[in-house]
Order: sequence, then structure tokens, then C-alpha cells
Amino acid sequence: MKTMILTKEQCNVEPCVATIGFFDGVHRGHRHLIRQVVEAAKGEGKMSMVITFDRHPRQFLHPDTMPQMLNTPDERERLLAEEGVDICVILPFNNEIAALSAREFMSDVLVGRLNVRHLIIGYDHRFGRNRADGFEDYVRYGTELGMEVSQSDAFSLDAEGVSSSVIRRMISEGNVEGASLRLGYCYSITGKVVGGYQNGRKIGFPTANIKVEDSTKIIPQAGVYAVKVRSEAMQGAMSGMMNIGKRPTFGGESTSLEINIFGFDGDLYGSVLSVMFVRKMRDERRFGTEAELIEQLTRDREEAERILDDC
Repeated sequence: MKTMILTKEQCNVEPCVATIGFFDGVHRGHRHLIRQVVEAAKGEGKMSMVITFDRHPRQFLHPDTMPQMLNTPDERERLLAEEGVDICVILPFNNEIAALSAREFMSDVLVGRLNVRHLIIGYDHRFGRNRADGFEDYVRYGTELGMEVSQSDAFSLDAEGVSSSVIRRMISEGNVEGASLRLGYCYSITGKVVGGYQNGRKIGFPTANIKVEDSTKIIPQAGVYAVKVRSEAMQGAMSGMMNIGKRPTFGGESTSLEINIFGFDGDLYGSVLSVMFVRKMRDERRFGTEAELIEQLTRDREEAERILDDC
């Protein structure tokens, strides 16, 4: 996949079939749409194109209501590339783009600079200043501009549907299984191992403390999770359990992310870990004694191993 950051000059690309969106999560609904773009492009003998933005539009327009993200920019680009798209165009979302009406955007950007001949719109997607226009308007503008406009059918899963906002809510509630079902892959975070409190090592459950690299990335609800872990220091994915919370048994006040990796005894300090969430096992809670905590952690590990054996 070729990635381009759009400048004010025409990109001089070949005629293409395209879609547009932010695609946070690149979830199953997004991939359903993108595959239609790829198939249509092959059938029409054109290039396939995904048009996205360098930031969530809300981050620019309404920063106070900016949601946490499911993907970092690099993760999003990698996931888009896996769908076999020929070109990914990244538009800087700025005053110029925000001020364009839907017709101006279609005329100036899609037709004038990107040579889009066929635009496939997500079934519920709107674009342009204030998102004032709808699909019938896009079709009319496309006819005037010599560009076919069609609409993707909806991707159906269950009553809750598949959308980035639904997935964010599920992760914030600890329902990582429901989120992963909609994403089509396990939700993950990536971070560097930093110095910790050493409490886990003292009781026989050594943990690596993770500092998430991207502050916009959504962190699952506090609790204990069965997880898979990857790192350059490991050969393949390893099983583990992660605690997200304030360590109430030890009087913690700030939220930490601590992972106990089963069967790994190496030094991970400074390493970058990718943690894939499989299932939430329980809420975080305070234990009256260290022995009670050790007993619970032993049960947690046994449960996590049963869960992860099936992965």
C-alpha cells in the first residue's frame, strides 16, 4: 500500500475507486466497506483508495469532546494496509478542510486532486462542513462532477451493532471480548516497561510496569485481565495476566498497568511490550492480608491459563 499525505498540489494518481473516513479501530464494519472498494476497483480496472485524516476531526473542531482512540496512527495505517488497498491518502485536518462543504470537498479534493471516479460511502457516513448533506446530495453532486457515488450496505452483527463508539464503550466497561468480536482482532496496547514498585516480585508474582506510549489510546476498565504479550525479547506471544488499577492492597493512589508474564524470567526493563486483551477476569479490589492476595493471584493465574489455552 502506498501512503500519501495530501498537499495543495494535485497528486496525479490514476483514476480510482475510493472511500473516506477516520476508520478508528479499522473494525469489521470498516473492513466490510473497504473490501467493497477493493473489489469494485478491480472490476472497474481502477486503483483502490482509502482517504483518511491525520487526526480525528473532533480533535480539531471540538477538542473538549475528543474520544480516546482505538488505534495509534501507525496501527491504523498497518491495519488498512492489510486490506489490500492500493493507496492510503492522509489529509491534514485543518481550517481549509473543515471549511469545505461536501460539494466543494468532492470537487476540489476528490475529483480535482485525487482523481476519484467512483466514491463508495459508508451506509451512515457524512462529510463536509457541519456534515450538512446526506447521501442523496452526494449522488447529485457526483453526477454534476462526473463521479459515480454509491453506498455500502451495513455490516450486521447483533443488536448493539459495530461502530468505533460502541467498541470504545465496551473497552471502557471492561468488555474486551465484545470489543474484540467487533474489531476482528484482540484489542491491544503498546508501551515501554518502566520502573515499578516491586510489590509483585516480593510475593512471587513479578510484574512489568507498562507506560503506554500514546496518551490518546483508550485503556480498559480497571481490573484483572487474561492477556497475550509480544516483545522482541520473547519468541512468539506469551500468556500472562494484567492488573489495571491503583493497587489498593498496597495503598496505591495512581493508576498503573502491571503484567505478570507466565514462565518469563528475563529482564524487560526498557523493552516495548504489546499486550493483547483476551478477557476480563475480575474487578480490582483491596485484600486484607498479603496471604489473601497471594491466594487470589494464584487463582487468577489458573483461570488465565485455562482461558488462554483456548486461544
